[in-house]
Amino acid sequence: MAEPFRLVPPTEPPQGTLPHNVEAEAALLGALMIDNRLVEDVQIRLRADHFHEPAHGRIYEAILRLVDRNMIANPVTLRPMFEGDEALKELGGPGYLAQLTGSGAALIGARDFATQVYDLALLRALIGVGREMVEKAIDTSESVDPKSQIEEAEVALYRVAEEGGEQGSVKTFGQATRLAVEQAERALNSGGHLSGITTGLDSINGKIGGLHASDLIILAGRPGMGKTALATNMAFNASRRLIRDREDGIEEGKSVGAGVAFFSLEMSADQLATRILSEQSGISSENLRMGKISQLDFRNLARAAQDLESLPLYIDDTPGLTIAALRTRARRLKRQRGIGMIVVDYLQLLQGSARGASENRVQEISEISRGLKQLAKELQVPVLALSQLSRQVESREDKRPQLSDLRESGSIEQDADIVMFVYREEYYVAAREPKHPTEGDDAKTFEAHDQWMRDMDRAYGLCEVIIAKQRHGATGKVKLKFENKITRFSDLADEG
Repeated sequence: MAEPFRLVPPTEPPQGTLPHNVEAEAALLGALMIDNRLVEDVQIRLRADHFHEPAHGRIYEAILRLVDRNMIANPVTLRPMFEGDEALKELGGPGYLAQLTGSGAALIGARDFATQVYDLALLRALIGVGREMVEKAIDTSESVDPKSQIEEAEVALYRVAEEGGEQGSVKTFGQATRLAVEQAERALNSGGHLSGITTGLDSINGKIGGLHASDLIILAGRPGMGKTALATNMAFNASRRLIRDREDGIEEGKSVGAGVAFFSLEMSADQLATRILSEQSGISSENLRMGKISQLDFRNLARAAQDLESLPLYIDDTPGLTIAALRTRARRLKRQRGIGMIVVDYLQLLQGSARGASENRVQEISEISRGLKQLAKELQVPVLALSQLSRQVESREDKRPQLSDLRESGSIEQDADIVMFVYREEYYVAAREPKHPTEGDDAKTFEAHDQWMRDMDRAYGLCEVIIAKQRHGATGKVKLKFENKITRFSDLADEG
């Protein structure tokens, strides 16, 4: 019988056995001093702390400083900066700088040396993360909280992964043009003038062209306006369109649908699923929760559930996520499930880093909105983030939201590519219902109630989506139909 697998904590490697190549570091520094033009290539990724030998890191930093000032960096110009460097004396003093330039052969492989120095630094960082994980897991003197330790480890690993991720690349105008033509072709082939991911609502698609890759879209509204319902509808429509396009033989890259990661920090996964089932089966979500359904309703519900089983919609309802943890999970879903869209419900429930948490809330929100925009660009997917509005909306006579109503608005408005507001007049009209008149009341009471009834008839089942900011096109309003009982938005029939 095979011996069971055991987790054995690794012993800490001696400093000398950590991955490093001092010779490659020395050769790289020599090459940089011989030809300062090489600095342009290596400084994009390589930092002073990537060098294993601290003295080498200081020499590299000094070279960068001189080159930045348009000065020549060679053993002669660097010498005064290292006259009193004690660590360099052990290597031979300022004369060591001249030794580094002794072999011109290093010029040929300078970029390869830089890559190796960088890769070995990543390996050392990875060992550091692993060692810290082991030490924290073994130490039970403080509170034992493995879940938070796993979360911290994920964030630490994400930092290492981000460090070694793809660097921003320069594209020629020809490459950028090809990408633009491909987008136009996609819009033409979609039949609905869509260059991005579909929202499932033609009126919104027509206004913004769908949800575009690398965009941060903010969907904001006061409580009760239906912003979660609209985001859920969009997520469902995008994932269902992907399934249909697959069935029709449309290539994944040319589909206007997408797999969706839905980070629900407010509602649980089963509550979101109930909403989608309610919308698809036509049974009110309240009746579903309370079991007030007939056998026929239940059969419709079972049929809808079966249809939705293979939907590429992934719900993460972990409460209190940090922006770093959300980015880690989104990267994993992109890698494992190939998601093409992210929804965050809602932005103010996310937490900043530990550093950001000690600062004020505005700075924390700035970190979060910037992090979401970076995530959209990094994964090349649209990020739809819901946001609360401040209470100042309620104090105005016209309660249509404005950009200034966004909570901690500066950073959110600045980072967003599109800002949309959900506004339902019906909600406010219903809230100001006057006293129901009785036989003894005067004419004014009857007239006030009749006027309220007319206002309700006009506003009933209608919703406005206000596009207040759009980098790619015009702003404006879109009218939608909203069925409150089944939380479904749909296009409004053209009155003409």
